[in-house]
Amino acid sequence: MTRKSTPKRFFNRYIFLGLLVASGVYAFSQHLGSTQAAGHSGALSHTQPAAVATTASHAYTNGSYTGSASDAYYGTVQVKAIVKNGQLADVQFLQYPNTHSYSIAVNNQAMPMLTQEAIQVQSAQVNGVSGATLTSQAFQQSLAAALVQARG
Repeated sequence: MTRKSTPKRFFNRYIFLGLLVASGVYAFSQHLGSTQAAGHSGALSHTQPAAVATTASHAYTNGSYTGSASDAYYGTVQVKAIVKNGQLADVQFLQYPNTHSYSIAVNNQAMPMLTQEAIQVQSAQVNGVSGATLTSQAFQQSLAAALVQARG
């Protein structure tokens, strides 16, 4: 008699993975300590850049620029870069992985972090968000393509 994967076994596997991730998150949060008190909440971590990498005050041409769609395994990431006064003013996500509840939870935390750092460093060269590695990489690719257009 062959054993089939039942919904219960499938569900238990995800509970195990969730507990495994949660225990790692707890250990990591204990390590961070004061970083969470400074405004970082949730399971994902993100390191701040050592220095802001703006090379010129008016590096980009004003307008909106759509980056290429980039595969993030669980879905596609595509962003729009908005440039005002020659600087990256905002990054909007046009597409992102949002078909699984875990992807939604991860991306709801990662997307603001990625956006904030991109604006801060005025570049697509941002640090990846731990736990959202594929989304981070796809974000970097899409934003880089948009910023190439913005440079003219």
